Amino acid sequence: MMDALEQRLAAAPVVPLIGENDPARAVKTTQALADGGLSVIEVVMRSPGAQAGMEAILDQTEGLIVGAGTVLTLDQAKSVVASGAQFIVSPGLVDEIARYCIDEGIPFFPGTMTAGEVQRAYALGLRKVKFFPASLAGGVPMLKAFSSVFGEMRFMPTGGVSAANLPDFLSVPSVIACGGSWLTPANAIDAGDYAQVTALAREAVDIARKARG
Repeated sequence: MMDALEQRLAAAPVVPLIGENDPARAVKTTQALADGGLSVIEVVMRSPGAQAGMEAILDQTEGLIVGAGTVLTLDQAKSVVASGAQFIVSPGLVDEIARYCIDEGIPFFPGTMTAGEVQRAYALGLRKVKFFPASLAGGVPMLKAFSSVFGEMRFMPTGGVSAANLPDFLSVPSVIACGGSWLTPANAIDAGDYAQVTALAREAVDIARKARG
């Protein structure tokens, strides 16, 4: 799965976050993102209906890679995998989730923001991690500093990433992709304006292509 995920992210290195309690709206939001060229989706487990939304996306769409974000415990990780999650993202590094994902062959992106956390992830056998919260944890300068000492590590900055600073993050060679919720604005989704979501996705894809040459 990691190989397929890497191929998708090489083509469009942006992972939109969907935080939606209504499965029908989650599906519509996902389709709007896919129409804009983004096919790797992170459904954040921050609300009671989020997992049902992820299940609906997996059931009602095709050709996408759909993962679960904001996974906090091992039990939750097992639950979302049972529901079909194809990758897992956490806000922090939890050893037992990392070991479970490695054993099961599930791509796992734990949140890291210090050298100690990145080194711990490396020691556990991970080579790709989330950098979170990116804007508060030092942004591009911190990523460059990490890259100089952790040559094998690849990062997915999330938290404070936007269309304005996306080129700066993607200019760092160790960045595999950027995650963000700016692509799924609540006001547009509340209004049923999925065309705006598609337009933001297309803009992100265009920015990424220019940034990556």
